[in-house]
Amino acid sequence: KMNYDDLKLNVNEINHHLELEIEGITAFIEYKLSGDKLFLIHTEVPKELEGKGAGTAIVLKALQYAKDHHYSIIPICPFVRAYLKRHPEWNEIVSPDAQKYLDKL
Repeated sequence: KMNYDDLKLNVNEINHHLELEIEGITAFIEYKLSGDKLFLIHTEVPKELEGKGAGTAIVLKALQYAKDHHYSIIPICPFVRAYLKRHPEWNEIVSPDAQKYLDKL
């Protein structure tokens, strides 16, 4: 697995993407910011990066970004939700009313 610690998350406000560029290829999470709620909608990892831990790396960086900016997250993306299940230490930044959004899916 590669080490992504030094890579910086890029916030692309035009496309509503949180982006991580890895070896010239960009993985991203589609997001929406509403007040202090950060909706993590969809994670896209290009084929070339699959199986290299890129998805996990971008989710981790997105969660850290939310925490640093005092956003609470609404994890719409199943990949993000799966990560949160495995890492309950992030539950504190999940919005208390996240479930009502998830019930609509």
